[in-house]
Amino acid sequence: MDRVFDLWTPQPAPPHSLVLVTGLVALAVVVSRPAWRLARMAVTIAHEGGHALIAVLSGRRLQAIQLRFDTSGLTLTKGKRRGLGMFLTLFIGYVAPSLLGLGGAFTLANHRIKLTLWITLALLFLMLVMIRNFYGLLAILVTGGIVFGITWYASAQVQAAFAYTGIWFLLIGGVRPVFELGAQRRRGRARDSDADQLAALTHLAGGFWVFLYAVLTLAALALGAFLLGVRGAD
Repeated sequence: MDRVFDLWTPQPAPPHSLVLVTGLVALAVVVSRPAWRLARMAVTIAHEGGHALIAVLSGRRLQAIQLRFDTSGLTLTKGKRRGLGMFLTLFIGYVAPSLLGLGGAFTLANHRIKLTLWITLALLFLMLVMIRNFYGLLAILVTGGIVFGITWYASAQVQAAFAYTGIWFLLIGGVRPVFELGAQRRRGRARDSDADQLAALTHLAGGFWVFLYAVLTLAALALGAFLLGVRGAD
């Protein structure tokens, strides 16, 4: 149980080389099409989890979360079709992975590696209870099992490498779906995307929301990289 009770104890800061190498590994995964297809589900989990969390916090009723084999997802909520709650629920999806990555960068910058991993487990558990399809259940269980195994059994060095890689991946991987969405919209596809639903809700063009997503995710990446590279290493 000591593993649980020392969550607030700072761990030794990793060397700059680890921060750099884990960042490069995450970047390689994001830019490599085969690796991205396998790892993108982590970004989808964060995306749909963001929808779900903000829906609940804004007073909407969360009905179900689905994760699909093609790494897409769906979050079903019930409530007013317009208003601030609906707006926030729609808006948060594409920035949720970057915001989670930024939060993780902050905890890692304060040398709370174990806390970062346990927060990840807690968020995965909260999603697990609302998953309503078999593949989604499998994806959460596999992801959670990997995180738990690293958290409970791995050495401090392995935990640090895993945590830094994961947070880098959320920061970098949070950017790619925004540019993919922009490319799909230019080809006349994805017309029911979050950006287009926001356009219908606010009367601001879908392209505006894609641009805003790009600005916010790139800003989160820059700030997260600063936290990880300057404060998060020895």
